[in-house]
Amino acid sequence: MQHLHEALRGHCIVHDRLSDRLAHAHDASHFRLVPAAVARPHDAQAVGRLFAAAKTAGLALTFRSGGTSLSGQAGTAGVLVDTRARFRTIEVLDGGLRVRVGPGATVRQVNARLAGFGRKLGPDPASEVACTVGGVVANNSSGMACGTAANSYATLESMVIVLPSGSVIDTGTPDADTTLRALEPELYAGLGRLRDRVRGSRELRNSITRQFSMKNTMGYGINALVDFATPADILAHLVVGSEGTLAFITSVVLRTVPALPYARTGLLIFENLSAATGALPDLVDSAPTSIELLDATSLRVGQRDSAAGEVLRSLAVKDHAALLVEYQATTCQEVDELAAAAQSAIEKLPVTGPRDLSADAADRADMWHIRKGLYAMVAEARPSGTTALLEDVVVPVPRLLATCQRLTALFDRHGYSDAVIFGHAKDGNIHFMLTERLAGDNASLGRFQRFTDDMVDLVLDQGGSLKAEHGTGRMMAPFVRRQYGDELYAVMCEIKRLCDPDNVLNPGVVISDDPEAHLRDLKTTPTIEPEADRCVECGFCEPVCPSRELTTTPRQRIVLRREIERAHLDGDSELAGRLEAEYTYDAVETCAADGMCQTVCPVTINTGDLVKRLRSDRAGHASETAWKVAARHWDIATRAASTALTVAAALPTPAVEAVNRVGRALGGHETVPLWSPELPAGGCRTGLPAEHDRAAQPADAVFFPSCTGTMFGPATAGSPGASAAFTALCDRAGITLRLPPAAGELCCGTPWRSKGMARGYAEMSARVLPALWEASSHGALPVVTDASSCTEGLRQMVDHGAERFHSIDVIDAVEFCATRLLPRLTVTAPVADLALHPTCSATRMGLVPVLRAIADAVATTVRVPESWGCCGFAGDRGLLHPELTASATREQAAEINADPHEAYASCNRTCELGMTRATGQPYVHVLEVLERATRPERRSNEPSLSDPRHAVQPLPAHGGGARSSRPGADGRGV
Repeated sequence: MQHLHEALRGHCIVHDRLSDRLAHAHDASHFRLVPAAVARPHDAQAVGRLFAAAKTAGLALTFRSGGTSLSGQAGTAGVLVDTRARFRTIEVLDGGLRVRVGPGATVRQVNARLAGFGRKLGPDPASEVACTVGGVVANNSSGMACGTAANSYATLESMVIVLPSGSVIDTGTPDADTTLRALEPELYAGLGRLRDRVRGSRELRNSITRQFSMKNTMGYGINALVDFATPADILAHLVVGSEGTLAFITSVVLRTVPALPYARTGLLIFENLSAATGALPDLVDSAPTSIELLDATSLRVGQRDSAAGEVLRSLAVKDHAALLVEYQATTCQEVDELAAAAQSAIEKLPVTGPRDLSADAADRADMWHIRKGLYAMVAEARPSGTTALLEDVVVPVPRLLATCQRLTALFDRHGYSDAVIFGHAKDGNIHFMLTERLAGDNASLGRFQRFTDDMVDLVLDQGGSLKAEHGTGRMMAPFVRRQYGDELYAVMCEIKRLCDPDNVLNPGVVISDDPEAHLRDLKTTPTIEPEADRCVECGFCEPVCPSRELTTTPRQRIVLRREIERAHLDGDSELAGRLEAEYTYDAVETCAADGMCQTVCPVTINTGDLVKRLRSDRAGHASETAWKVAARHWDIATRAASTALTVAAALPTPAVEAVNRVGRALGGHETVPLWSPELPAGGCRTGLPAEHDRAAQPADAVFFPSCTGTMFGPATAGSPGASAAFTALCDRAGITLRLPPAAGELCCGTPWRSKGMARGYAEMSARVLPALWEASSHGALPVVTDASSCTEGLRQMVDHGAERFHSIDVIDAVEFCATRLLPRLTVTAPVADLALHPTCSATRMGLVPVLRAIADAVATTVRVPESWGCCGFAGDRGLLHPELTASATREQAAEINADPHEAYASCNRTCELGMTRATGQPYVHVLEVLERATRPERRSNEPSLSDPRHAVQPLPAHGGGARSSRPGADGRGV
């Protein structure tokens, strides 16, 4: 590896530490190959250098971005080239009719950019949250709606590629062919010869036409030899679906398709598979966007889904099957007309149950949740230690019934009782999923081999293709020759030789002489902690993880736990110890534990729960004791933190930094926070305005102020802080609040949960829940808190508390203001432009719409960065490891600072600190913006909210003192 490091220094980051290599040995497929190194090139020129260095070192190269491929095409024992960190440019062209994209941008990111133009990409894979455009093009991925008319091959306009020789070809330039001929004369001539060879044979042309009349990602896209004339165009379309074996795509220009915002959806249930497939011709004639097939086993699995309606739940499934049908259009009137025409056809079908096409967004979402959740539910239920295998095949639609029937018979013959069939019926494209134990005493590799051989026979006998949209990969490479025949296979081999004569790019993928390649390097899944054991390693979590470009992602944290367990099982304690040592920083210390991974995980894993368990396991007795003591004396702890910040703000910066460095060196970076000059002075404990004595009035809500307001003061001298802003807004809207008893001693518990301090958390829960129970009049009043992470923390505390506390209703102040206060307020001084940062906890709780509602009410323009993500501050995590926040916010901070904004807002104090650090702009709570924007016109002698006469009053310890600071004896609030 030393040669590689030296050759690429300054152009490419190369990682060859074992932890990094093992973290990248896994993707969404059932293959596991440990790379010799992981490289992250900076640009196309660096890729050229990488090609040369790899060739000199005799190493193979495999490109990976999202790692969502399912057939083994994104793994290697050579150098794995990670393109996700760079190559993420998105340039909208011609008002959205075209888009130029780098291979590292996800489909979701591109579609978000195109949404404002009413356009989207043609390919619509289910993995759009994580799969990247580079992978979609390289695999010619499609999806539920695009078919063959709008896939990458059909919508490609041009691409810029780097060939293994280092030549860079832009196929979109007028002189592309001239350039190709000059730089790569043998390739240019060879493509012309192959074109003429194929076109000169009616048999070869007919075979290609038949095989590519349906979805087909088996082998190379040799239909390019028929469809295009010039070598540059042929090359570009051969690269589509080539799975990184011919060239590296540095950018691609794709034609877009209209985004159809209006839809009508129905789940049509039939007595059997024959009736369902028999209905396809009439349904296809009614011009649906999608028709999804679910077999009887899929329906049984779907019945367990929380989104299943009464009709499905009550169905006694025997041989039933269902078709999920959707119609889409650009206007409501158009989709209604489509649905009305389709309804007459549906009425004639032998449907069991409802025939309705729903316009209700919630109903439609539930139906799609069942369909999209099949993979997750089957994978989640698999026995620990087994691997989920998802395959896809395609046959002509008239042969779909026979294929499904015979496939089901194969499941029975080979003992796969849990297998399911579902897929894109309109295209004759079905997926099937089964689970298998691929290693250990009870491994069934022989069964898997026999099943695969029988499945290949079945699909080819039906005139189908062994891969429709998931790519050939390693899984089907041994069968390419059989599907196409010797002559067309020879054409494919020649294409590979012409483009990659030294076989540097992804050897063993697409083209392979090994008849058992699909049985080698198979992934095994040792049993690990229950929080993560059901992970299927799909990678959907990775784009939302704040540490993805610093250390590890949720998927990598989980696969490294499996690698550590594998080492233990192998008796290699030295390796296990080495991996554990590196895991501490890479996976435990730099995890924000924000739970964003759970929002996109198909099996709802929150990797933060795993990390919290590991932190708890690693916590020493002294730390546990200290945090338990802190829970007992939280008021003192928060005021001490406040005092420390106030003193630091008053001292010279160099002096504070010097002392802080010594403290972190002695106490450790995981214990002593890093102070930085942008941090505010300390805050103060929150009470209610003392001059408003409402003891005689009944309360409308209980206010649980966040202790972050005690520790951290407002962003600027003129800012009131979230708690003061909220109480002022309630006063303005005529809402009466009360505080829980001893409010200064209470906390939502998040600091203890995030650190895995179970004893301290239990101590705090034992204090908080009875206090809220009393203050809320046994759950009669809502409990409102002014930081989104505190809202989530309190809700979790209530959920895990005794059953009698479950009726406590915890509401975030943003939601309370949007629903209860905003209608009573008048915006008198809106801001022109507001940069808004939704927090991860607000996102997890579904609060972004109400957050946006308040922002829209107070600002003419609201901007949430397209590159938005968790800031990584995560309570004190950004203070302990500032590199986490710096990495997590780098892209969105640049986007925010590209244009000036009048105001900057979020809904959680520590996230505001993180974004202030990242951007250099003063982020405040959105309620502070709302409070300023709704202030009534005041007379010159009237105090402002920041005036000391209107300040939030500190609470006496233990809730004593002023009557307005706690409930009265009669239970009425202040």
